[in-house]
Amino acid sequence: MAIIDNLIGATGQWVASTDPKATLASPLAWLKKTGGYAAVNKIIGLSIPFAPRNNFSVEEVRPGYVRAKIRLKGNKNHFGSLYAGAYFLVAEIPGGVLTLFDLGPSYTPILKEMTLQFLQPANSDVTVEFTLDPETVAAILADADETGRAKFSL
Repeated sequence: MAIIDNLIGATGQWVASTDPKATLASPLAWLKKTGGYAAVNKIIGLSIPFAPRNNFSVEEVRPGYVRAKIRLKGNKNHFGSLYAGAYFLVAEIPGGVLTLFDLGPSYTPILKEMTLQFLQPANSDVTVEFTLDPETVAAILADADETGRAKFSL
């Protein structure tokens, strides 16, 4: 576990130091950014092989923010829209990524509850964004350090 914790910590520092707006106009910054996201997705794939098999990927991560996507291709239900399990996948993993990078590998996020309300079928790829403001991160850390656990919602 120590190796993966060190890997997560190092990847978090690498990604945090990248420019999320870097383009090919600045090739080194762009390579650093895309390489960092590739490392994040590789760690996810090693930890949860189900994720890359289902075309899940993190597109951007920085302190307090994560954006992820799941492709419709390979994840269709019998109606041709996105399968419910794929919704849960794209909603669950980014929260873990966000908390791992914001709280650090010393803290283990446990999903306690998750609900899904269908508004309309997804007939294309689905993208999600999660944020945690610095005050919330500080409160989570303080509560976890004091009591051994902390509850929060994304």
